[in-house]
Amino acid sequence: MNKQLLMKCLKAFFVGLVLLVLYAPILLLAVYSFDKTDMIGRFEGFSFTHYAALFQNSKVLGMIGNTFLLAFLAAVLSTVLGTAGALGMFYCKKRTKTAIHAVSQIPVINAEIVTALSLAVTFVAVGLGKSYFTLLIGHMVICTPFVVLSVMPKLKQMDNSLYEAALDLGASPFKALLQVVLPQIIPGVISGFMLAVTLSLDDYIVTMYTRPSGFETISTYVYNATTKGNAHTAVTLASLWALTTIIFVVIVLFVLISNLTGRKKEADR
Repeated sequence: MNKQLLMKCLKAFFVGLVLLVLYAPILLLAVYSFDKTDMIGRFEGFSFTHYAALFQNSKVLGMIGNTFLLAFLAAVLSTVLGTAGALGMFYCKKRTKTAIHAVSQIPVINAEIVTALSLAVTFVAVGLGKSYFTLLIGHMVICTPFVVLSVMPKLKQMDNSLYEAALDLGASPFKALLQVVLPQIIPGVISGFMLAVTLSLDDYIVTMYTRPSGFETISTYVYNATTKGNAHTAVTLASLWALTTIIFVVIVLFVLISNLTGRKKEADR
């Protein structure tokens, strides 16, 4: 009994240590985002000064809007393309499926700098200058393979006999796809969409190689703020602590709501 208790304590300690290492830096920024000073290590009092400075700057709000709009567009297009690609691979012959699947996963295992440089060279070769279109294509290239990875397991888990039964009952292949196959794989599609949003929001390297001049996302803005100093940015670094805290809280709330909703659905079933 004592041995079992000791193992449980060790497991709890290990999990707690891992969580501490992962989240301590973010929690540190969150604490100091409510401080009057803009220096970590000296707490001068609770204040919303950095949050006020963040939301009073139109340039920063525009940058945030650009980032989320780009992430949404890239995620939608990547989800459509990735879902269609996963369906096509699933119903291909085995050899063809294996070859296409291997090629589609190259951006996943490839170094992102290689992908970014390849995209930049390709756009120059075909005569495309850096624009919002090239930026969107670049984000789709890195997001689409992850959508495929999210959808394929659901396709393998679904009951394919339902699709065949729908065809036997007179449904067209397209109608059977929409009304039989898609409802079975929708959790994978949603997961792929959310993963694509996260990847797009987080990306820096591909964005730097494909974005038009003057277009800023959160990643490029924060990088410029930390490397060039406050003189080159519209807000102080302390205000970026506030932005980081907001993003972290929104993600945590979304994860909690998703988990609670999923548990409620399982309980209802």
